[in-house]
Amino acid sequence: MHQQKLLKQIADLLPKKNSLVDLIASVLDISYGAAYRRINNTSKITIDEAVLLAKHFNLSIDTLFGTGDENVIPVRKMQILKGTIDFERYFKNSMELLTPLLSIKDSEIIYSAKDLPIFYTAEGNMLTRFKLFVWLKILDPTFDTTCFSNFILPNTLLKSYKKFGELYNDLNTIEIWDVTTINSTLKQLHFYFELDIITSEEATVICKDLKKLIQKIYNKSTPNSNFKLYYNELLLMSNNVLVKTPFQNSLFVPFTVLNYFNTTNSKTCQQVSVFLDEQLAQSKLINTSGEKEKNMFFNKILSKIEELQNHINGKSILDF
Repeated sequence: MHQQKLLKQIADLLPKKNSLVDLIASVLDISYGAAYRRINNTSKITIDEAVLLAKHFNLSIDTLFGTGDENVIPVRKMQILKGTIDFERYFKNSMELLTPLLSIKDSEIIYSAKDLPIFYTAEGNMLTRFKLFVWLKILDPTFDTTCFSNFILPNTLLKSYKKFGELYNDLNTIEIWDVTTINSTLKQLHFYFELDIITSEEATVICKDLKKLIQKIYNKSTPNSNFKLYYNELLLMSNNVLVKTPFQNSLFVPFTVLNYFNTTNSKTCQQVSVFLDEQLAQSKLINTSGEKEKNMFFNKILSKIEELQNHINGKSILDF
C-alpha cells in the first residue's frame, strides 16, 4: 500500500513522455527488470530506496506513510548567501531550476512583488552594482567596503547575474505590484546617499537607471506579452513566488533578504494558488488597462523616483 502510494505520487509528477521505469532505475541505480518488479509490487522498495526517491522528488516520508501532522510540511532551505561566490552559485542554481520551464507548456511564475524583483536589476549598469553592494552590505559580515565608489563588481558575478535576468524575460510570468514595490530600492538609495557612502552623481545615475527600467516594464506590459502585470492596492505583498507547471507546483517563501524556504507540498501550493487567484481577481491587469489607467500607475512610480532625484540634486546644490 505505502509502496504504491509512493510510486503514484512520483508518477503524478512526471511529464507523460517520461518513463517511470527509466526514472526508478536511474535514481536507484538498478536494472530495468528490478525497477519493473518494484512498480508491479513483486519486489519491495527498501527504506533506503524510499528515502532516495523521496529526496529526489522532494517528497515527505511522513506524508507518504501517514505518520505526520498534515500541518507539518517538508521544506527545503535554499543556500545562505553571504559573499560574492555565494551569489554566483545562487544565480547559477536558480537558472538550473528555472531553465526547464522554457520547455514545459502551460508553466508560469506568479510573483507577489513587495520589492523590485531581483531579475530586473541584472542589466549590468550602475543599478546592478548598487543592488549587489546593498545585498553584500546586509548579508556579508566580512564586507568592509565603506564607499560605493570603491566597490568593484567581479566580472564573473556580473555575467551570471545578467544570464539569470535574461532567462526570466523568456518565461511566462505574472507579477502583482503596488506603487510601493519601488519603495525599498529608493529607501536604500536615500539611506546610503545621506550617509555619504554614495555620491550625488552616482545616485543620480541610479535614479536614471530606475526610470529606464520602469519604462522597459511599461513597454512589455502589452496584451499579448508572456508577462502580465497586475496592480493591487490592498494586498500586502510578501515576495512569495509560486512556480506552476502541469506536473508540480513549487512555492518559495523568503526568510531573509534573498534566502528562501522552498516546498513542493501539493496541498500547500494549491492553497497558495487559490489565494493568489483571488488576489488577481481583485487586481487590475495593467496589460489590458486603458492608456489613462496604465499611465497613472507607472507615473506614480516614476514620480517617486523623480522626487528622490530632485532631493539628491537639490542637496548637492545647497550643500555649502
